[in-house]
Amino acid sequence: MAVGNSVAAAKETLNKATVARVLLIGKDPQLGGALEQSLSARNCLFDYATGSADALRRLRQAPYAVVITDPKSCIEEDLALLHEMRGIRPGVRLIVLAPSGTPEEIIAALRARVFLCKTAPFDPQDIATYAEQAARSTDSLVGIEVLSAHRDWISLRINSQILTADRLVSFLKEMQQDLAEGPREELMMAFREILMNAIEHGAEFRPGKVIDVAAVHTKRAIVFYVHDPGSGFRWESLEHAAIGNPESDVTHHVEVRDQKGMRPGGFGILIAKGVVNELIYSEIGNEVLMIKYRT
Repeated sequence: MAVGNSVAAAKETLNKATVARVLLIGKDPQLGGALEQSLSARNCLFDYATGSADALRRLRQAPYAVVITDPKSCIEEDLALLHEMRGIRPGVRLIVLAPSGTPEEIIAALRARVFLCKTAPFDPQDIATYAEQAARSTDSLVGIEVLSAHRDWISLRINSQILTADRLVSFLKEMQQDLAEGPREELMMAFREILMNAIEHGAEFRPGKVIDVAAVHTKRAIVFYVHDPGSGFRWESLEHAAIGNPESDVTHHVEVRDQKGMRPGGFGILIAKGVVNELIYSEIGNEVLMIKYRT
């Protein structure tokens, strides 16, 4: 066999090995075509199940890594189905799509170790991206641990992976349905920035380290708490962050991050300060409170 053919065969074998198998339940006329295109673009093979019984039958026949539920089914139905699916495929990842969801239902999804829970309207590209990541993730079922939870106070522990942070942000965003879309997006963007700081600087992206998070709702405010396992920081040492830039050089932190081999960024604290009403750090800097007043 020619060398060129050998290389091509090796690539084909590798591609087959890395294909993600996705099972979609129900075919939504508005979501279906766009989701199919997005999954195909991400090297995901997908099949359709006509309903719950058909999904269980197909799972017995083939090792689907990810199941995406019918957008018309409710979260309670999907969680009942997940229990049956795990009896067949214990490691299957479930992406729940539902018309709507209460905070109690979102919490139930977290407790059931659902990979992702989304309510309408849906973004096909976003869903496809998470489906691909779910298929390739090795520990996504244990990335988020619910310590205690009810609709106004939820406490969690997460591993120090970017994917886990993004999943948590998505779950908590679903619990902020009383906020208008614009303020909700801004608040969750600010929370993600603070969470990423904890993962990068506090946990140093080490999988074995964990971060404690709490989300509290009061009549007057929404509060997020983040506690990382790091040794903290001093404000005068934040050369790598935009908030530490001298007034004469607003891009100084970019050069510092490049010199230290850090990922692009450094705007987390600055962004959060511009969104929330209060940003309070503990004495050593490894705990932070974000407070957003309700208007």
